[in-house]
Amino acid sequence: MKGFLFRHRFWAIAALIFAGFSCYWLDPRNVAVAALEGLGLDPESEAFGAWVRAAFGFGALLGLLAACLRTWAAAYLTSDVVRDPSVRTESLVADGPYRHVRNPLYLGLLLLTFGSALAASRLGFAFLTVGMTALTLAFISHEEEGLATARGAGYDAYRRAVPRLLPSLRPRVPPSGRRPRWGQAFAGESFFWVFALAGAAFALTLDGRVFGGICVGGMGLHWLSALAWARRKGRPPASPGPSR
Repeated sequence: MKGFLFRHRFWAIAALIFAGFSCYWLDPRNVAVAALEGLGLDPESEAFGAWVRAAFGFGALLGLLAACLRTWAAAYLTSDVVRDPSVRTESLVADGPYRHVRNPLYLGLLLLTFGSALAASRLGFAFLTVGMTALTLAFISHEEEGLATARGAGYDAYRRAVPRLLPSLRPRVPPSGRRPRWGQAFAGESFFWVFALAGAAFALTLDGRVFGGICVGGMGLHWLSALAWARRKGRPPASPGPSR
């Protein structure tokens, strides 16, 4: 089951996000608004709108952190590795964020999920955060099993030294000397930058049409750029979203 989910992780993530935001049909109350009211803030007061924007601004900040972290991590990999439907075990990366946390790409995915879930309903927030955490742990477990089998003692030592998802403030392993490639990293993680921009715009305007327009337009550009890159390389285009 973990192998199937890993191979089809883009669609599993997409289905979870769609289902989470569809929970508005069952529970029409936004989780951030409900939480602020639960704290005793008057929804009719002038300050309430500012608090709502601050809550969504915090979600946008998490999205920005997710984009930065994933781009930093992707700079030490390639888009092929990030989006490969199989576990890549030919080498270990011990540079950049991988010196602080073993799974920075998945940590970025969780940050984006928790940030964007503030725009969901109460039920949707619970569905998204719990569901994405469960999916992420399943993906990580599948990858770690493959790496442990393929890399043996080297991966075991790395796993003992570097935290799984909660980053260490100081590097836990020495660098291996791999150089970052920022151009392909920003291009590969443009999905996250689009959502970070859309989240910031939504926090400022509280207009769902602005959020949707930026997401649709940005993802269209992302897909076109991925298609152009694939044609130059003679490869099929990668999935147009986060694969890990």
